Amino acid sequence: MADTPGTPPFLFDLPIQGLPSGVEEGSVFRSLFIAYPDSLLLVDQSGRIMLANPSAAALLGYPVEELVGLNVDVLVPDSIRPRHASYREAYGRAPRARPMGTHMELVAKRKDGSEVMVEIALSPLQSHGLPFVVAAIRDIGAYPRVKQALQRARYSEHLAQLGRLAVDTRDLRVVLEHVPELITTALQVEVAVVWLLEANRLEFRVASGVGLLAGEEVGTRLPNRPDTPPGFVLSQGRPVVVPDYSLEHRFAVPQVYLDAGLVSALAVPLSDRGRVIGMLSVRSKESRRFGDEEVRFLESLSNLLATSLQRVQTEEALNHAQRLESVGQLTGGIAHDFNNLLTVIQGNLQVLEEMPALAQDSYAQQLLGAATRATRRGAELTGKLLAFSRRQLLQPSAVDTQGLLHSLADMLRRTLDQRIRIEIDTAPDCPPVMADPGQLESALLNIAINARDAMPEGGTLRFRTEVCGALPAALLGERDAPGIDAAARFVAISIADSGTGMSEDVKERAFEPFFTTKEAGRGTGLGLSTVYGFVNQSRGAVAIDSKAGQGTTVTLYLPQQQDARPALAPAMDAHADETVPAGLRVMLVEDDAEVRKVVQTFLATLGCEVVAVATGEQALSLLDAGAEPLDLLLSDIALGAGMRGTRLAAEVQRRFPQLAVLLMSGFSSELLDADREVPQSWELLRKPYTRSELAQAMAKVLAGRA
Repeated sequence: MADTPGTPPFLFDLPIQGLPSGVEEGSVFRSLFIAYPDSLLLVDQSGRIMLANPSAAALLGYPVEELVGLNVDVLVPDSIRPRHASYREAYGRAPRARPMGTHMELVAKRKDGSEVMVEIALSPLQSHGLPFVVAAIRDIGAYPRVKQALQRARYSEHLAQLGRLAVDTRDLRVVLEHVPELITTALQVEVAVVWLLEANRLEFRVASGVGLLAGEEVGTRLPNRPDTPPGFVLSQGRPVVVPDYSLEHRFAVPQVYLDAGLVSALAVPLSDRGRVIGMLSVRSKESRRFGDEEVRFLESLSNLLATSLQRVQTEEALNHAQRLESVGQLTGGIAHDFNNLLTVIQGNLQVLEEMPALAQDSYAQQLLGAATRATRRGAELTGKLLAFSRRQLLQPSAVDTQGLLHSLADMLRRTLDQRIRIEIDTAPDCPPVMADPGQLESALLNIAINARDAMPEGGTLRFRTEVCGALPAALLGERDAPGIDAAARFVAISIADSGTGMSEDVKERAFEPFFTTKEAGRGTGLGLSTVYGFVNQSRGAVAIDSKAGQGTTVTLYLPQQQDARPALAPAMDAHADETVPAGLRVMLVEDDAEVRKVVQTFLATLGCEVVAVATGEQALSLLDAGAEPLDLLLSDIALGAGMRGTRLAAEVQRRFPQLAVLLMSGFSSELLDADREVPQSWELLRKPYTRSELAQAMAKVLAGRA
């Protein structure tokens, strides 16, 4: 190292004892100064750098000749420069040796403005008659413990980045796309892949990645087998480290990995509530690249990603359930009003049909018959709306799913396209489910018809049952049926077809009423909506797994048989006695004037004496007045803004226990929904109804009163 301008010429002339003949002391000191591994600076009392070795130049980012002559304050970050100047001034008044290893960690500023953590040893030369201090500077990032701490801090910062993103965005795709980028940046590797396990658990799908190779593009599927990289990780259920692909014998290493120069790998399972749902994998071109710190980082990232997936899926399920609930309330209200209209239409048609002037007119009877059939179809339509809004009347009982499926399959084999093969796979000793058998059969039939339409060229329709301990996590947000036990056990009934499948947009709207992808005239769009309403009212849940071109699986989760109180019995028996005592005194309470008029006509033709009012308050006032004794109270449940029919019935039975009570409603299950304390033995007449059905219901309640 040549002497730089201003360098003390005597610095390297200190005597060294025992040197071989011909060796100069100055050349030895100069060589030591240059070769010393720590950064060395010779500083005078004013803080000016007199000498610098190559290590200092490399650490601080300056050429040697540029360092010489600078004040050491330039190497101190701006934020602590005044404090450093004060410390240097005090040290100059009382210089003392400060050895390395005191763990006084400082920060040095490089020429480019970046900072490096350092430790500094000071050696004053005053005892040798020289007014200088030698500063030895060491990059503590080179220490193993510091390297580890810095590495952990860097990993923690990247985890915090993902955490902030997961909180700030509700778009799962954004989170999934960001994860591989974050991993490759944090670990400095070439490849990072997020694999998700499909719902059938038979395949992995590439959800996102960086440095993806041929055959692993986003959307690519790989079989879930132990001889594949992701399948092996799933089979192990724990992190897997591959030190060197060339020595790997536990699974088949794809040749494309080796061709790309990849050598080592690390993969960790992606788990949700203890169940593996995917995998994170990283690969490097370095041998034995991954150790304990990398495993811990990737596991933490996996846990954070799984939590984010769980949150987004739960929110989506909840939002979907809330949307359907809102539509259900709307359709339920529409059905109620429509049933009142149908009652008026159907009642007047029946009166017209029996008029002497039209009784012998065949053409008029033909027109009346067509109109009556139309009202029945309208009633069926409102019934489907009520099923979706979970306001239909159910009669749950223990249903043997195996027997039901075999019976249904026999019928479908006779009626469906012969190119459709029907298979049944029922779990042995599958317990009965608690459901309305008629409604369950109707739900399965609706699904089967949809499956048929999705397989115009034929295919396979498979029915399957299995016992499951609880509802799947993704459906918990939709389990809004009241009174369900969180620990209830269920039977899953799945109906799978090999048809055209659904896109994500179609699947999202599949349960909405009136939504259909069929051509005009081929469907009402109420099939799956009624299935949704029936299953939820049965305190279960329903799920759809479908992809365009890959078929559809609809799964009904119904509660296993348990000791439960049966739902409200049907209001009438088709063969019940229609005899109504002549002169029966009836109080009719109905807020809709047109409906009230029709029911009055029905009652009059049945030989009843009728007192008709519009509100519950008017009814109670007349009863309390006791103007004339009555035999039967016939009241609608929904009575506008005033007293509900259920409240009126309860008051009447308390005050006038001899009076029989018959309630009617366009909601059909409103009796149970309106007042939980109402006895379930009360009779309910569903609108619209015929005069014959009214007579049957009245005869039944009167017989019960007797």
